Amino acid sequence: MDLAALIARDRPRFRTATAFVEAVLREAILSGRLPGGAALRQEELAAAFEVSRMPVREALRQLEAQALVDFAPHKGAVVTDISAADAADNYAIRAALEPAALRLSIPHLTADDLARAEALLAEMDGEDDIARLGDLNRRFHLTLSARAGRHRLLALVEQHLAAADRYLRFHFTALGRDHMARDEHAALLAAARDRDPDTAARIAATHVETAARNIEAFFARR
Repeated sequence: MDLAALIARDRPRFRTATAFVEAVLREAILSGRLPGGAALRQEELAAAFEVSRMPVREALRQLEAQALVDFAPHKGAVVTDISAADAADNYAIRAALEPAALRLSIPHLTADDLARAEALLAEMDGEDDIARLGDLNRRFHLTLSARAGRHRLLALVEQHLAAADRYLRFHFTALGRDHMARDEHAALLAAARDRDPDTAARIAATHVETAARNIEAFFARR
């Protein structure tokens, strides 16, 4: 499905032009339809989406915050490249941030939060679509971190989960969904239910480190 098809498919789903443009471009980048280095010219995108340049500009800034778009001098917005070095940086940052967020969040998780995380995990078990798996994985981790009470910390966690989603999709496409770490996710949810932030933090750190090794091996095979 090309960008035009994504635009036609997703237009009815969004109430604002900015959310519409951001969601379609994000999916196109994560799926590889817009490869690293691709130029994102505001006037061309505005014409393609049939919107003004303002929501396009706002959407591109949101994608920049997710490390999916860069603004290069004399070039404007471009899709960020993927590389082994960038992946290593991303996972190193996640290994530091996510355990910290979980330690703060888990004591304050509600029954609804835990039920939502459990439902997301169940959806992952039955999902074969790679794009959907990546989204469910991101939402699962964010749900368990959501009560940390630190806006900047959570923004950074979300940013690096969004960037990691891109690498996970390439990885799962190459190796299949069996590489989704179901046991680690289940153990993380169990620790959250037990109100054990230290155990959850250790599981999260191990989970991220394992994912980093898998992505490193993926790049070594390319």
